[in-house]
Amino acid sequence: MNEVLSQDEIDQLLMAISSGNTEPEDIKSINDTRKIKIYDFKRPDKFSKEQIRTVSIMHETFARLTTTSLSAQLRSMVNVHVASVDQLTYEEFIRSIPTPTTLAVINMDPLKGNAILEIDPAITFSMIDRLFGGTGQGGTKVQRDLTDIENSVMEGIIVRILANMREAWTQVIDLRPRLGQIETNPQFAQIVPPSEMVVLVTLETKVGDEEGMMNFCIPYITIEPIISKLSSQFWFSSVRRSSTTQYLGVLKEKLSTVDMDVVAEIGSINVPIRDVLGLRVGDIVRLSNVRAGDPLTLNVGNREKFTCQPGIIGKKMAVQIINKIVPVEAEEFEELSVEGDESYE
Repeated sequence: MNEVLSQDEIDQLLMAISSGNTEPEDIKSINDTRKIKIYDFKRPDKFSKEQIRTVSIMHETFARLTTTSLSAQLRSMVNVHVASVDQLTYEEFIRSIPTPTTLAVINMDPLKGNAILEIDPAITFSMIDRLFGGTGQGGTKVQRDLTDIENSVMEGIIVRILANMREAWTQVIDLRPRLGQIETNPQFAQIVPPSEMVVLVTLETKVGDEEGMMNFCIPYITIEPIISKLSSQFWFSSVRRSSTTQYLGVLKEKLSTVDMDVVAEIGSINVPIRDVLGLRVGDIVRLSNVRAGDPLTLNVGNREKFTCQPGIIGKKMAVQIINKIVPVEAEEFEELSVEGDESYE
């Protein structure tokens, strides 16, 4: 395998050549100083550094969302952040987790295969204690399987966590994760062969005073169809694209259901407040700035949007829109101001 010489090695070779004392052994000694990286063919690297970094960015978003949702659900201070993102074999992951523990098998639809969300027992029992009205302390002292009621409670927590995961992955894929089952023994959660490579996202989690880890394990065969999308270029381009298309569509949909006041304004006049208080049914108010037959102004909210003509449809009063009032842009306003100054001079 060809190696690129460092600057120190190049300087040593140039000095040896210029002195005329270059020997093959000297060049060999220079090459011997190189660091050799050991490559293990039993656990090949399937993810590049850029892909690992993108996975880390995605799950930093997931950690922030989970911090907010768990804090609201448990009514306690919860802090979740990404500790590391590594690639290893599935066997190494299974050996690194305690027994018993909380293992949630996650269906990664529309991706094929499953993933695993592992929650440390200290965090599991701390959250259960909080939901049962306790202080959330003492989770580190509990080492046992979950009861049926506790298992049901954890299902509700994990479902809420998966909703955050879907939102965090939305820039890459419309992920619809679903909870399959909860296991406590890692031997019953063999989702891939032991030698299969996985990406492991380790999340440091703190619930009150209890600290532990949440591990999200995704097999390579599951994430392989979207591996090309795990790049910084795709990630940031999709963020910009979604901000101009997806979010704009959502805003339009939300705004289309907003109720607005639409008022046809006949005219206006300034009168003292004592005259307003003295108005009675049948009084006539003369508008000095409007003549009979002039179009009315149709206001939407507090903005003048259209000119209209009053009329009747059936037994109801109505207006017919004639023209749209085009607002004066800033550039046009500046041009009008300059022209006005020249004519004044």
